[in-house]
Amino acid sequence: MMYDVIIKNARIPQADETTLTNILVKDEKIAGFIDNIDGIDAKEIIDANGHLTLPGCIDSHTHFMYQGFPHRENFLTGTASAAAGGVTTIIDMPCCSVPSVRSVEQLKLKLDAVSPQALVDFAFWGGVTGEDVRNGWLHNVEEQAEYGVVAYKAYMTPSVPTYPRVDDPEMLEAFTEVAKTGLPIGIHAENYAMCDYYVKKLQREGRTDGPAWAEARLELAEKVAIELGISFAEHTGARLHIVHMSTGIGAKLIGEGKKRGLNVTSETCPHYLTLNYQEAMTKYGPLAKIAPPLRTKKDNEELWEGLRNGSVDFMATDHAPYELESEKFSKGMNIWTSFPGIPGVETMVPVLISEGYNKGRLSLSKLVEVLSTNAAKHYGIYPKKGAMNIGSDADFTIIDLDKRWKVDPKKLASMCGYTPLEGMELKGKVAKTILRGTLIYEDNDESELAKMTDEDLQRIVHNYPEGLEERYKDILKEYPHLHSKEYENSYRKNHPEVIDKHIRGIRGIKVKPGFGQFVKRQSIQVLPRRLTF
Repeated sequence: MMYDVIIKNARIPQADETTLTNILVKDEKIAGFIDNIDGIDAKEIIDANGHLTLPGCIDSHTHFMYQGFPHRENFLTGTASAAAGGVTTIIDMPCCSVPSVRSVEQLKLKLDAVSPQALVDFAFWGGVTGEDVRNGWLHNVEEQAEYGVVAYKAYMTPSVPTYPRVDDPEMLEAFTEVAKTGLPIGIHAENYAMCDYYVKKLQREGRTDGPAWAEARLELAEKVAIELGISFAEHTGARLHIVHMSTGIGAKLIGEGKKRGLNVTSETCPHYLTLNYQEAMTKYGPLAKIAPPLRTKKDNEELWEGLRNGSVDFMATDHAPYELESEKFSKGMNIWTSFPGIPGVETMVPVLISEGYNKGRLSLSKLVEVLSTNAAKHYGIYPKKGAMNIGSDADFTIIDLDKRWKVDPKKLASMCGYTPLEGMELKGKVAKTILRGTLIYEDNDESELAKMTDEDLQRIVHNYPEGLEERYKDILKEYPHLHSKEYENSYRKNHPEVIDKHIRGIRGIKVKPGFGQFVKRQSIQVLPRRLTF
């Protein structure tokens, strides 16, 4: 048999040990593993050089904002950042687009808009808001499930104008409807009234320092929000998922919910494992502003423990960067008025390798779970994704465990140009990223994106795909040009050449835009409620 690809010298996980093997790929799937490739024919050989080779890593919480906010992070730069970070599949949120994704028609619009840009595979969250409850639009929940969304997102605090938050009874209604689908409902768990009150209180007191943001959005605001979510899950039978959990007490609450037999899960992000608000927000101010905010060193360690014991189920990033010129450091802005969001998709895997696996905080088997397997199972795309089984997609993250480097925002693929991880010294770097048997990223300077012509950039980045405006003319009557007011006021709107220069300067991308494919949910899958003591 002629194979399409052999990935040779791959050191793959076997529980907490590794074994050196060669991986056979046929028709974009894993076709087998073999010790000796002598006499085996393949069209292409990719050398893993003995490096650790994980099942393709997954970031299940991104905000790539091409549709409506193209000045922030389009799908091309976002998925380039994912590929450079060893992430082969992202799951994008429904909230940061114009319009937001809360119906099948809106979902199809987003799919058609972003597909020509994608460099990695992608799935979608579905949406449910307070407005959907008030206007009797909850029938859209089941319709989105039938189309293939993997979960639903609800905000307890405001997000963007096109995605209204839920109040308590609206959230209960949303839980009840989502429970019928068997899919998870992820909540941004912060008590709105508490956050709003203490933000205004510290503003009246004249606080404009960076740490004030974190002190206003109390740990208690997340704690009581999680407790309410658990109560609603218990009442409705819904699968509660806490997104971007920032507190150690949150991990303990989720652990207790699991012990009681509830289907409750959580994720955390690399910044909540490595940064604390006193240091990072003093040093970086708005560049470290996120919601929920950074917490304390104690929370860092308790969240690492949550990953180890299973009360934190997997990693994600909440990748949601903003434009420096208009949204982080615009004239007259301060810590209260700058936009809350940071990048993360490119640094998630290296941080978990360096600060988790290489420092002994996480075993190899746990690393695989929290970067690949658990998210794939939770969102119903396993074993197509997140697995190293025969028949699974041939997605691999190849890591040089010994390479030392410093995080430099000027060298990252993300268009935003900042990160509160700047200067962090890491040991372990992504050497190659393989998607469906194709090398999509390699740690060198050569890149397919450098070859993009002005015509390519205009067609793929600055214009919507041909025919899109005609296909979705009814939506465009309400949202002309799909532009937000933030885009209209942005720096890059009047300086598109900045976007073009950045894209052409992205390193290491080996495929052309559009290589990434949409991944529909395969089935309803539920993670086991497993805790380690």
